[in-house]
Amino acid sequence: MIHNLLKDIEIILASASPRRKKIFEMIGIKALQMPAHIDEVNFCNNPRKLVTTHAVNKALAIRKIVDNDYLIVGSDTIVYQKSEILEKPENKLQAAEFLTLLSGTYHYVYTGVAISYKNQIYSGYEKTKVTFRNLSAYEIEEYINTKEPMDKAGAYGIQGMGSQFVKKISGCYFNVMGFPVYRFYKLLEEIL
Repeated sequence: MIHNLLKDIEIILASASPRRKKIFEMIGIKALQMPAHIDEVNFCNNPRKLVTTHAVNKALAIRKIVDNDYLIVGSDTIVYQKSEILEKPENKLQAAEFLTLLSGTYHYVYTGVAISYKNQIYSGYEKTKVTFRNLSAYEIEEYINTKEPMDKAGAYGIQGMGSQFVKKISGCYFNVMGFPVYRFYKLLEEIL
C-alpha cells in the first residue's frame, strides 16, 4: 500500500490544491505542501504532453530549493473536449462557456503526475472519460453563483456540487478530482 511504501520518506506535494492534499491524507500520506510557482502556458494542444510537462516542471521547481532526499510530487489537471483544453475559468463568463460546452456531452480529464526522487524524475498521466447530463442555463448560473467552479479545471468539481451534472464516468474518479491515485501508486512501485 502507498502509505507503507512511503513510511520512511519525507514527501512534498508541489501543489496548493486542497483537493490533492485531501486525497493524500485519505490514502495515509503526510506531505509538506509547497506550491510550485511555474508558468503553466498551453504550449501545445496535446493533453498528455501538456499535463505531464507541467507536472514535471512543478516537481523540478521544488527540487531546486530542497534537499535531494525528499520525494517531490507534481501534478497538473485539465479538461479536454473536442480538441479544446479547458483549464480553470478566468471569470464567471468563461465558467458559463465551459459548462455550456460540457452540457449533454462527454469530455476527458487528464492529470499528469511527476515524482522527483534521488536525482531521478518519473512521470505519467491518467485519462478519464466523463459524461455530463444536459444542463439548463439556470442550473449553470446557480452553480457559478456557488463559486465552486472558479478554481477547477473545466469549471466543475466532481467531489462537490458539480457531481449533480455527472451522468457517467469511465476511469479513475480521483483523476477527475485532481490526482490519479492508481497512476501514482504504479509510479511509486517502479521507483521504490
